[in-house]
Amino acid sequence: MTYTSKTRNTLAASLLLAGLGLTSCNSTQTTDSATTTASTDSTMMATDTAMAAGSMAVQPTGPAPAWATGIKPEMLAVMETLGTLGGKPIATLTAQEARQQPTPTDAVMKLMRDKNMPAPAVTADTMSRMVMPGVKVRIYTPKGATGPLPVVVYYHGGGWVIANLDTYDGSVRGLVEKTGAIFVSVAYRQAPENKFPTAHNDSFAAYEWVLKNAASFNGDPKKIAVVGESAGGNLAASVSMMARDKKVMMPLHQVLVYPIAGYDMDTPSYQKNAEAKPLNKAMMGWFFDKYLRSAADGKSPMISLVNANLKGLPASTVITASLDPLMSDGSMLADKLKAAGVATKYQNFDGVTHEFFGMAAVVPQAAQAQDMAAAELKSALMK
Repeated sequence: MTYTSKTRNTLAASLLLAGLGLTSCNSTQTTDSATTTASTDSTMMATDTAMAAGSMAVQPTGPAPAWATGIKPEMLAVMETLGTLGGKPIATLTAQEARQQPTPTDAVMKLMRDKNMPAPAVTADTMSRMVMPGVKVRIYTPKGATGPLPVVVYYHGGGWVIANLDTYDGSVRGLVEKTGAIFVSVAYRQAPENKFPTAHNDSFAAYEWVLKNAASFNGDPKKIAVVGESAGGNLAASVSMMARDKKVMMPLHQVLVYPIAGYDMDTPSYQKNAEAKPLNKAMMGWFFDKYLRSAADGKSPMISLVNANLKGLPASTVITASLDPLMSDGSMLADKLKAAGVATKYQNFDGVTHEFFGMAAVVPQAAQAQDMAAAELKSALMK
């Protein structure tokens, strides 16, 4: 989850974040057809070198806080900078106010400006399509690619309440570059205006739309995967379950990055990371309150994935962070998937927080997690 969509309305800011592979919380593109530079091996090598140099340059200024025992130095530097930006506790705000708060991406941008770190080239063109009233998708195509190409349907985070396509633009672009696949990022309707199960139903409708329309944007309808971060990870897994139950073609793979997988807020990681940043236990309660109609909805298999029937789901990659209330959710889900006979690869990244996945420009573990996700997607889709 990322906790805002305060906008800058400049293409330059959006392209900067896209080049970093970040969750671009505070930038809004002025167009959905930005043309970017074609990817080359030399560009990729330069990007990796720049990221490595940048991560070494980013260091904290003080000791780790009590909640962050074992935090990696680059991650702590991001959290320190975030703390200087004046954000208010999300759980005390309205949804509209929460969307205006400073974010981890703001902190990363500031760190990069302070260190004079250049933005890598970006490598995807975009266009938008309407799936149905209220539900839009943004289609990312690798610049200069020939097809048909595999397609990945991507679901953003935000607790089903906040964030949007622009918020996670950079994360999607980073995975497009690493996989060479087309990505379709879904703007599902959000709470509190649209309660459960609206976001879940919208997400499945978008998946079905991709199956039917992939050929129209140079995609291969037989090679489809799903990816989601946080609430989006919950949605991605739910889409796979709905596809199975409705006897629709299932994704070939699912990547679930620190997914919300249960309604139990007394798990070991909720207890250990109750005061963590940028996500804590109080915020998760706030998200559940905004999206669910009642506590009974929390028992739905689409919310409590760990209690769902997981048999027959696609091969899965589950990624978690040690300093995250949702770590236990992801770990338990990986165990449940394995127990259900689903080929599952799970990795927890130590010393990093929720939202680390999009910070590859400054946090080495983020680059490793993105590489892991991309490798598993390519293995499933490029056969």
